Amino acid sequence: MTSTKSQILPVLPLPNGVVLPDMVVTAALESEEARLAAESATEGNLLLVPRIEGRFARVGVVARIENTGKLPDGTAAITLRAERRVRVGSGVVGSTNALWVEAETVEDRPITDTDRALAISYKAAATALLERIGGARMAAAIDGIDSPGALADSIGYWPELNLDQRLELLETIDVGERLKKALNWVEEALAEVKVRQEINQRVTGELDDAQRKAVLRRQLQAIRAELGEDGEDGDQLGERLAELELPTNVREAVDKELARLERIGDESMEASWIRTWLEVVADIPWSETDDERIDLAEARRILDADHTGLEQVKERLVEHLAVRKLRSERGVSTEGRKHGVILTLVGPPGVGKTSLGESVASALGRKFVRMALGGIRDEAEIRGHRRTYVGARPGRLVRALTEAGSMNPVILLDEVDKVGGDWRGDPSAALLEVLDPAQNHSFRDHYLEFELDLSDVVFIATANVLDTIPGPLLDRMEIIALDGYSEHEKAAIAKTHLLPRILQRNALREDELVLEDGVVGRVAADWTREAGVRRLERLLDKLVRKAVTRLAAGESAPIRIGEGDLREILGNAVPRDETANRIDRPGIATGLAVTGAGGDVLLVETAIVDGDGEPLLTGQLGDVMKESAAIARSVASSAGESFGASARDGRLHIHFPAGATPKDGPSAGITMTTALVSLMSGRKVRSDVAMTGEVSLGGRVLPIGGVKQKLLAAHRSGIGTVVLPEGNRGDVDDVPSEVAEQLDIRFVSRIEDVLEVALTPAT
Repeated sequence: MTSTKSQILPVLPLPNGVVLPDMVVTAALESEEARLAAESATEGNLLLVPRIEGRFARVGVVARIENTGKLPDGTAAITLRAERRVRVGSGVVGSTNALWVEAETVEDRPITDTDRALAISYKAAATALLERIGGARMAAAIDGIDSPGALADSIGYWPELNLDQRLELLETIDVGERLKKALNWVEEALAEVKVRQEINQRVTGELDDAQRKAVLRRQLQAIRAELGEDGEDGDQLGERLAELELPTNVREAVDKELARLERIGDESMEASWIRTWLEVVADIPWSETDDERIDLAEARRILDADHTGLEQVKERLVEHLAVRKLRSERGVSTEGRKHGVILTLVGPPGVGKTSLGESVASALGRKFVRMALGGIRDEAEIRGHRRTYVGARPGRLVRALTEAGSMNPVILLDEVDKVGGDWRGDPSAALLEVLDPAQNHSFRDHYLEFELDLSDVVFIATANVLDTIPGPLLDRMEIIALDGYSEHEKAAIAKTHLLPRILQRNALREDELVLEDGVVGRVAADWTREAGVRRLERLLDKLVRKAVTRLAAGESAPIRIGEGDLREILGNAVPRDETANRIDRPGIATGLAVTGAGGDVLLVETAIVDGDGEPLLTGQLGDVMKESAAIARSVASSAGESFGASARDGRLHIHFPAGATPKDGPSAGITMTTALVSLMSGRKVRSDVAMTGEVSLGGRVLPIGGVKQKLLAAHRSGIGTVVLPEGNRGDVDDVPSEVAEQLDIRFVSRIEDVLEVALTPAT
């Protein structure tokens, strides 16, 4: 052996064990010296040195920190991968209070023919030992190791090796010597196993093989009956799997595992893993598919019956079904499916995204399964866990197929925008393969370990916002926007869908409650300020519960509720004059924004405070909005002169109220500019005007997105006039006519046009 170089490393003492190269271990940081060593790791490297009976070993291993975390009891821990042996030198003074030593790296001498012969002998003996104790998987792993040094170190995994032997193995640098020791220990263990097995064979030798299996099977059945378990034995499971129509690759994998199960016997721990895996495969509905019936007229009837409004969304869904119908009729098979689309319904809460997925499944005549993805952080939730882990199971997609009992259900990926990644992986990356029609015919679940065809599954995703969906995943989706409902649509939804469901939920007959004309519309108009209908449903439920209480108290049916009763039952209505009350001085303007809850009215407040320097921006603003504020300041300085604006001493402060809500995007550009011109000119902004649009440095007003949601928000808040960029003129066609008719919409091309509309006359 020759030394190559040395390095100074912090020492993590090992009081209870020995770590060899290529081992991956988790170390609890329970002691102060262990914690200091982990914190002092240079470029993630530590020196692991066993400490036996008060002395440190002469040889240690350099290990790299792979991960940090906590044990189930809350103790801090690190995961380490051992890389190479080093000689432990003298201690030195390091940069921290940890124990630092000089670690001298060594290289193995050239491998000789004698070493290779020893390696072959060791491999044969180790394989024979593992096969005798049912360790077929470990035997396969040993067979795949070619390095004599790594082969010698593999004896360190033998559980019956004592601590002194492991330490001796670690401190033996010479490869040949290590191989001799490892071969000697393996041969001793093999001899002991042979003796034990010969004794067992003599004890059971009186029973032939068939009798022994019959007795054991009856005993196993009796034990399971006593425990109340209905598990299948290997023969029953094999018969069940033989009856299934499995793809060729799956059949080969199943036959291989059945053979292993029969070979290793039930006494091995690995047998339970194999049996669980086979049961999961048997539960998948391989040959079960729903007959797809696509009647476009019936599909439209189902969508209209389940949802009021959303005409453009319904049309797009019917178009999607029409394409599937024509593809099916013309015999376009797998190649055609690769050009399919993944529909993604995007809109605020309560607008009916999930129920639309159910309606599509009903129109197709397929099973429906909802996969809730909100808050998922572990990639294994999508792809499954490796079988070697305790408690491993397949991913949610495989479980969804099993739950549906069909290989072609409609799977709704709910809240796909709320998927996040951490040290356990990124589930959104795993969804890339699932949602790509060109790849999902060969989806591989980590637990199953074979390819699964998902190309017949109809995937529909839902989300509140698009900003948090990664770009590559978003690229695989076709976005269908659900922008919310007008008050008229809310009232229609309440009468058609919500009230019948609420009455049934509260065990009330229709003839026992009479809501006078205008009650539902009044609740929708004055007690809700949401894009969806969830709050409206809660308020109507409150009305119905009040009627149920009066009936239970002995009042005779029907119970009548009029508009005059609403304040007593529901409390005060949501005030509509909030914007007018808050614009009480120059420097405040009303903007429009889109949030995860739909469209919203956004106030911008400006003021001049003592001091100097860059403008002060508050309200939890994103980078884009901060840049937009800088542009607005420059535009206000140049364009505001003709409106009486003049520079003022002091530091500019721009604030967006509702500071707990993050805000970003360029569409508040003209709102900030108008507020600044108002501040510098002393002219107030009209309280009945709201605006949205991006402003360029030259004063041009540029188009933005979310026009429908913003106009619905303005209408809900009682805004009379809305200023929009000229480039968004065509987007107004999507707004319900009863909303557009009540708004005075002004289209502008330059910031001067905005100021003409928004500022009050000069006094």
